[in-house]
This record gives sequence, structure tokens and C-alpha cells, in this order.
Amino acid sequence: MTKSVLGVVGGSGIYELPGLENAEWVKVESPWGEPSDELRIGEINGLKVVFLPRHGRGHTYAPNDINFRANIDAMKRVGVTDLVSVSAVGSLKEELAPGTFVLVEQFIDRTVTRPSSFFGAGCVAHVSMAYPVSPKLVDIIEGAARAEDILYRRGGTYLAMEGPQFSSLAESHLYRSWGCDVIGMTNMPEAKLAREAEICYATVAMVTDYDSWHPDHGEVDITMIIRVLKENAHNAQRLVSRIARDFPREHPVCPIGSDTALEHALMTAPDKRDPDLLQKLGAIAGRVLNRDNG
Repeated sequence: MTKSVLGVVGGSGIYELPGLENAEWVKVESPWGEPSDELRIGEINGLKVVFLPRHGRGHTYAPNDINFRANIDAMKRVGVTDLVSVSAVGSLKEELAPGTFVLVEQFIDRTVTRPSSFFGAGCVAHVSMAYPVSPKLVDIIEGAARAEDILYRRGGTYLAMEGPQFSSLAESHLYRSWGCDVIGMTNMPEAKLAREAEICYATVAMVTDYDSWHPDHGEVDITMIIRVLKENAHNAQRLVSRIARDFPREHPVCPIGSDTALEHALMTAPDKRDPDLLQKLGAIAGRVLNRDNG
């Protein structure tokens, strides 16, 4: 079996993880451009853990400026098998109050400007996104949340908006009418690209506030929001550290095939594939490309 490597992508308040040892910042080159930052690589109880600040240290990238392809490619290059996305979100449901961690099961992608695939002209591929998160990974996250006594809810739909502006009132009501639970700007196309890279993916959506639909939203004091953000970051540190301590050291087979998503996805005949694109796809699709060329 493959050894597990736990990847975490999230905010700057998370990479100082309790129990992280022998940690160092490592620059990883990607043919897809510059990742958001260097990767912080260390160990927790012998498990390799890789953290990437999604917006860069100091929050230098807006959601629509993030090079998601380079980020996922860099994670793949250092051997990440399972990726936990830790993201701040707004709540679209009264019962999902600030401070709640939502273990998302579905996404609706409303982003419009971001490259959403590693594949294209010269090497076409289609992967399934019917079930975008890996259930075994969510099981582990849920167990860690229980162990750390963190308020969470399993299930729900994440509406990914383009940003960087927040929703209008009309948009917020529209997304609520669709049955969405939380809204954020960063998990798409991240989840799609992780699937193409055959990395198991799951989201911890940390509610910071109610979206603009809530009648009391405008009355929320900024100091309260900052307090929630700090509490969320502290809880996220505890959660990720617990996930790493409890994580299986051998990567479990994904029941929905996240880790073999490319098995029958490549459509372009081997003799018609673009050599330049194939070179860029070396880390992402090497498992199936090397087999096809063998």
C-alpha cells in the first residue's frame, strides 16, 4: 500500500500546528506556474504533513488570483495522498451559527474566471465529480472533531462564488433557495483539480458569519467577527493536529475512487497527445500516462 501523506491547505493561522516536528518551508517548482507559497513540511507522530497557505503568507492572493493548478500540482509532487481544505465561509442557514465547522459533501461551482482542469486540447480527460469529497477522509475528520469537542455538522452544500466581493442580498437569497448551506470563494476549482490529481479531498468549512441574507448581519460587531476568526483558527489547529495523530499510516483505498479517478478518464489516443502538455502532466497523471506509454 501507499504511505499516507496528509496535505492541508488553509489560512495563515493554521500552519503552526501543535505537535508538528522537523518542519521547514520548501519551495516546490511547478510547470503550472507559482504556487501560493512555499510548502511547510513536517511530521506529526511520524506522519508526513504538508501545509500550504492558500492565500500566501500575509494573505497576498485574492481568491480569484490563486493559482489552484500550481497548488495542487505542488501537493502531488511532494506525495500528498489526502488533502484537507480548511476554509472560512459564510452561513446560509440559521442553524449553522458562527463557530460551526461544516464537513461539506457537495459543491455548486459559480466561479467563472479560473482554469478548472489540468487537461485540455492535446490531452482530454473527464473525471467524475458526482461525489466530490472522499467519505473515508470525512470519517477521520469527523472522529477528530468529536475527540476535540469541536462544534461541527456533517453534510451540506458549499456554494463557491467568484469573489472577491461578497454576495448581493438577491444572490444570497437565491443561493438559500437552492438549498445551499455555506458560501465561500476558494474550494472551486480546488476540489476538481484534486480529483484530477487523484488526491482524496475533503473540506472543513469554518463558519465566520451569516451571509448578507440574515436580517441581523449588518448589526454584527466587527470585534465579534474577529473573535470568531481567532476561535476558528485555534479549533482548526487542534482539529488538524488530531487528524494527523489519528490518520492511518497506510493510505486507505477510497470507496468512491478518488485515488484512481484517471483510470478510465483519458480520452485522447496516445499517438494524438500533445508532448508539451504531457510533460506538464507528469506529476498529475503520471500513473496512467506511464502505463499507456509502457
